[in-house]
Order: sequence, then C-alpha cells, then structure tokens
Amino acid sequence: MDPKDLTLEELLAKRLFRIPPYQRAYSWQSEHRRDMFEDISKLKGRRDSFHFMSTVVGLRCELEPVRILTDRYNIIEVVDGQQRLTTLVLLLKAIERKCACSPATHERALAHELQKLLVKGDEERLILLQTNHDRSQYFANFLRSGECSDVEQAQTLADQELLKAIVECQRFVDKWEDCIDLLDIVKNQLRFIFHEIDDKAAVYTVFEVLNNRGRQVSSLDKLKNMLMAITFEDNQGETGEHIDELHDIWGKIYRTIGLHQGLSTESLRFGATLWSPFQISKPFGEEKAVESLTKKTNASTAGAKKVSNWLLKVTEAVNQFLEDMNHSREAATKIAHARLLAVAILLRKFPSDEEKMLLDYWEKTSFRIFGLCQKDARTGVGDYVRLAWATWNNALDADDISERIKELGNRKGLSINDALPLLEDSNCYEGWEDKLRYLLFRYEEHLATQQGQRFRNEQWNRIWEESAAQSIEHILPQSRRWREGISVDRLGNLLLLPPGLNSQLGNQDPEDKANAYVQTGLFSAAEVAQTIREEGWGAPQIEERERKILAWIRETWG
Repeated sequence: MDPKDLTLEELLAKRLFRIPPYQRAYSWQSEHRRDMFEDISKLKGRRDSFHFMSTVVGLRCELEPVRILTDRYNIIEVVDGQQRLTTLVLLLKAIERKCACSPATHERALAHELQKLLVKGDEERLILLQTNHDRSQYFANFLRSGECSDVEQAQTLADQELLKAIVECQRFVDKWEDCIDLLDIVKNQLRFIFHEIDDKAAVYTVFEVLNNRGRQVSSLDKLKNMLMAITFEDNQGETGEHIDELHDIWGKIYRTIGLHQGLSTESLRFGATLWSPFQISKPFGEEKAVESLTKKTNASTAGAKKVSNWLLKVTEAVNQFLEDMNHSREAATKIAHARLLAVAILLRKFPSDEEKMLLDYWEKTSFRIFGLCQKDARTGVGDYVRLAWATWNNALDADDISERIKELGNRKGLSINDALPLLEDSNCYEGWEDKLRYLLFRYEEHLATQQGQRFRNEQWNRIWEESAAQSIEHILPQSRRWREGISVDRLGNLLLLPPGLNSQLGNQDPEDKANAYVQTGLFSAAEVAQTIREEGWGAPQIEERERKILAWIRETWG
C-alpha cells in the first residue's frame, strides 16, 4: 500500500473513476452537502490553508491505461469515498456552467478546460466519473450537456438526492462572486488520502482497517465487506466467479435500497432477527445484526452467498411492503416491530388470497393499536417479534397466523372501545397528522366503494409525496376557532386535499370553499361540499360528520 496525500486536481488527473454496482447508490442528503459547502467557504481568502475532505479507496481495474488520443488514463473503481467524490464532480460542472455564461474570455476558456476534464475526448461514454444505479442518466446528462431534470420526476430516493445535489451545487456556485477563486479553492485546497490498489483482496482489508480506526461506515457496508473478505480468504485469492456472483447480488441489494430512505437499516435488522437460531423478543440492533449474519456464513464462500441472497430477499420484501399501497401501508404504522411481522408474512410467499387476508388482519390490528389507541413503540414488542419469528421459522399456516394476529389486538387497552373515546371531541390534528392522513385515505376508499366507483389513486399519489400538514384542511378555518367557540381540530372538521390547495383556500369561509372541494374529484370533499350547500357548516355539522366517521371506524377496525 502506498497512500498518497493529494489535492482534488491531483486526484482527478489521468484517472477515470467508476462506481461499481455492488456499492450503494448516491445517498448524501442536503445536510451533508451543506457541511461540505461550509468547509469550502471557510477557505475563502485563506490561500495557505487546506481542508482534509476524506479518504478515497480505489481499485485499479486495468493493467494497461485507457488511451484517448495522446492521453492515458487509469480506470479506478471507487470502493470508498464515492459520495463526496460524486458531489465534488457535480460542483465542478456547476462552476463550468457559470463560467461558460460569463462575458469574460478567460472564464469561458476556463469553462472549456473544465468540460475537457469532465468529458474525455470524442467518446461521450468516457466521462470523468460514472455513477451506479443511475438508470435515468441524470448524472451523465448533467456532465455532458448541463441538462437537469426536475426533482419531482425522480422515481427513486437516490435519483431524488442526485437531482437535489445538482440544484444545490448550482445555487452554491451562483452565490460565489468569483468563479475562478472558487475553482482555485476546490482544485488546490481540498486534500484527500488516496489508496490506489490493484489487488481485489486488499481492498477489503483496507476498508476494514479504516473502519477499525473509527471512520464511520454503515452497518450494511460493513457486512458486505466482511462477506467479501470471507470469500477471498476461503478461496486463497482464487475467487473468480464467486466474487462476481456476490457483486451481482449486492448490486441488486443496493439498487433496491436506493428506492427508500432507511431501507438498508430495516433490511439488515429484520434479516438478522428472522434468521436468529432461536426465538427472540426484540429486533436486533444494527451491530448485533452484522455479528449474527456474519456467524451464519461459517467463514465459507457458500455461507457468504447464502447470507447475501437472504438479505436480498428481505430487502425486496421490505420494499414490497412500502410499495404495495403507494405508501399508505408505511403510514399505517411507523413501529419497527409491527413492520417486521408484515415483512415475515411477505417472505412466506403465501397464495395471494391468503397473503392479502393476513396483511388485512395485520393492518387492522396494528393501526388500531398504534394509530387509534395511540400506543408508542414500547407496546407489543415481544408479541410482534415472537410472532414474526414463528411466522418464518415454524411454518405456521395462514389460519394460525391470523388467529395470533387477532390475539395481539385483544390485550387490555387495545380494543376499539378503548380507541374511540380518544378520538371523540378531541384534537385529532396536532401530533396526529400522519395517522390522520392514513385514516382519511381509508375513508375516501370506503366512500368510493359505497358509490360503486373504482378508487382513484392519482390524487393520493400526490398527497403521499407531500408532508401530512400540507394536505390537511380545516373546513371551518383555524382563525374561526375563537369566534365560533368550536374546536376546529375535531375529526369532523378535518379533510384531506391535494397538496397546496388548502393553503390556497386559506381562511376562506366554508361556503366559499365548496366549489373547490367538488373540483378535487375526491368523494370525501364532495360529501362535505354538499353538506355546506344544504345546511351550512358549524358545530352541528362538525359533530354529525364526526359521528359518521367514528361509526365507520368502529366497523372497520373493531
């Protein structure tokens, strides 16, 4: 090993970087980028100062450099440091774009020089950095042509963060008065420790050393590294197809994980908990999960593959849980041990009618406990975890599982009779927004069925994408709470509208909002509009609507 202390300019010189599929997708969030921008800003006017950015570990893939005209480049697979490197390359492109628009000849010349750094020669595929899991080509398109899609078009969490990064990098550059000064800092005052390795086995040794020295590494990345290292050691370096197979599996894992925030943590913990050799009463933490799954390998290549394939199954099941009902299922409960049971049911691969029946029972019980009865994460931990473990390990049939799910909701204080008084004549808005949104989603579904109509999900897809508070409408506005002497936060006075409409309607009187309610196409909004037109909207109407919704709640979750 020969670690090098390099500036960014030196790091990028004569190298083409590739992020392999078996690494996680772009996952930095705004706070990470903000921290980096602050580090750069602190160097302004301090030419003799430097900032250490990170360690970068790269695997040289080709013994012979790639030749483009008369320039030769080493191809480097980025094993560690890809988040920071990706963001800095985006920042360089943002600087290039601003310089290209400058009337100053020297800045336009600098833009041309930067573009040659970012896109090599005449072959468009040879960009400075090729990211992974970027099926929409957002990163490559931005580097080549400056094209940037709207963040709302992103289909995955990774794409969303990548598009946000482009916007934030351009905003940071736009605020900097002198582009040349900024580029000078980025190229010459940001430093890296670069480990360039040509032995695949050594990559994982370096990664482990960095982790042992206190460098923050995610638990999932740590597990992947251990499994790769086990495979190398078990085969005395003769890995060939074994490592290729593991890379393929982990590529699928990371591609799926790029869809949702927190999916990696949940997949890891759930996978280890369900695979525990004995029944346990609470989900494993991340560190314990890594330890448990590593033991499952028995230090063998076959074991490493088995653990990786199991983790892929669990990751896909967690993703299915989140995707099946357009995020509504996620809103039903944010309690991890409750979600563990749903994932165990999905992993069993019951016939579709049995799976639906079990998930319906799961939803009915879990939302009653954690939503309607407003219990917190201390409730039912052991009951849920033991049933989830038994669902996967004891081959219980669907009837056994459904009966045991019902038993979960029969504990003292968890019945529908315990839940309804908590909602009657109560503040169902403050602190209850996410659960309220799910409740009103189900109520809309109920009204559509009553009307013999197919439930339309287009509006709800937009509603789930925004925060709950942005869609919750007070029919009688909050400003009227004191004038009318009415609790406007009661369930009967709350309605969900498409994002932004409630803020547009503002403090208008209910009579002035009725037409807008009808135009949403939502049955619940049309129902309220009809009442407003026929009776007006005050305490009697709020109480009557509340009684109607509570009766439906009893029937649905009782």
